[in-house]
Amino acid sequence: MDESPSYGLWSFVVINSLLFIAFAFSFARPRTKRDWRSFGAFSAFIVALFVEMYGFPLTIYLLSGWLTSRFPGVDFLDHDSGHLLELMFGWRSNPHGGPFHFLSTVFLVGGFWLLARSWRILYPAQRSQRLATAGPYSYIRHPQYVAFVLIMFGFLMQWPTIVTLAMFPVLVFMYVRLAKREERQAQNQFGEEYAAYSACTPAFVPKLGAGTAPSPDKVNIW
Repeated sequence: MDESPSYGLWSFVVINSLLFIAFAFSFARPRTKRDWRSFGAFSAFIVALFVEMYGFPLTIYLLSGWLTSRFPGVDFLDHDSGHLLELMFGWRSNPHGGPFHFLSTVFLVGGFWLLARSWRILYPAQRSQRLATAGPYSYIRHPQYVAFVLIMFGFLMQWPTIVTLAMFPVLVFMYVRLAKREERQAQNQFGEEYAAYSACTPAFVPKLGAGTAPSPDKVNIW
């Protein structure tokens, strides 16, 4: 019988938090105070997630009465029971093979892929003071913020908690505000070039079909 503890694994909290934050940092590369503020909020979400995943299951503790009455016979101190969506929707076998865990992986991989691709476009554009319009930026104006939202949503599907569920809409709202502020600055810096770009490129949700074809006056950085 496995007597290993499911929680109180604070070394796992530290290692996993640092791993995902460092991985995101390698692509986000915050430079301004605004960049650090958005990345700091994302980092807080990651830490809160892994604290409950491996440290102390606050959500399960607070909802223990409802959970035990709704799902009798389930050992909620067992780590697999923390995958609450799989449990609530009837996936009682290994949660790592469940549909929510699969969808979580899709969102996480897609989010980190989008973050990496966006950084390859944005970094040289920022260094040369030019407008980034290629790659993911030909489909949406703020792929980096969309990437962070996808990553957080992926984690929520895998391990929902009260704290991270409360943080998620706040962070989405914060990213939208930051995006609007960046757009005002880009409008002041690039003028008509940015106006033409924003007129044919959605902010967050790409149009079905094809990406925006950069016009001759746009700088296509790859």
